[in-house]
Amino acid sequence: MNHRSVRIKSASLILLMTAGLTIGGCATKKSLREGLSTQDSKMSGIETQVEANQKRIEETGQRLEGVKSEVGDVRRIGSEAGSKAEKAGARADQAYDLAKGKLVYTVVISEVAGQFATSRYELSEEARKKLDELAAKLKSDNANVYLEIQGHTDSTGGEEYNILLGQRRADAARQYLNAVHGIPLHKMSVISFGKSKPVADNGTRDGRAQNRRIEVRVLS
Repeated sequence: MNHRSVRIKSASLILLMTAGLTIGGCATKKSLREGLSTQDSKMSGIETQVEANQKRIEETGQRLEGVKSEVGDVRRIGSEAGSKAEKAGARADQAYDLAKGKLVYTVVISEVAGQFATSRYELSEEARKKLDELAAKLKSDNANVYLEIQGHTDSTGGEEYNILLGQRRADAARQYLNAVHGIPLHKMSVISFGKSKPVADNGTRDGRAQNRRIEVRVLS
């Protein structure tokens, strides 16, 4: 092989190596650009997600504030409604007092006169005599009156039991006045206060005896 052929082959080899390096360098830069572009895209997606999450958090906070405001409004409305209900109840009581008329007098039949023993509601002879006297006076006066018959108890026993016992005592008096003296039922009403309206000390035997009673309120 002559020197000229060697030089040609050497030049060709150098050209091939240079071309390979150039092509390889271009491929590396392209891959790097593609990688950076992919990372940028991922970062952009993450930023978008973060912004969306932040927006949802802000919206949730706004909704919570709205709920708190609504709860406050409900509480305020409930308080106002309660106050109005109390006022309405007071007005209703006043209207009832006006409708039923003014008190003329009251007849009290307690254990002292009516012999109401603990847990008993039957009318004794003494209790019936008191009711007879009341009926005679009503007929003598010949007035258009209304009777409110109240049943009361001492503090012995529970609340519900005493309400029932007081009701039975008042019912017994109403039935007697109607059956024996012909007082119309629509002219009489009954109510039980149980042990809620004592007139004497429930801590003493005599006080409890006074609290076991019927009160007949004569209203004009």
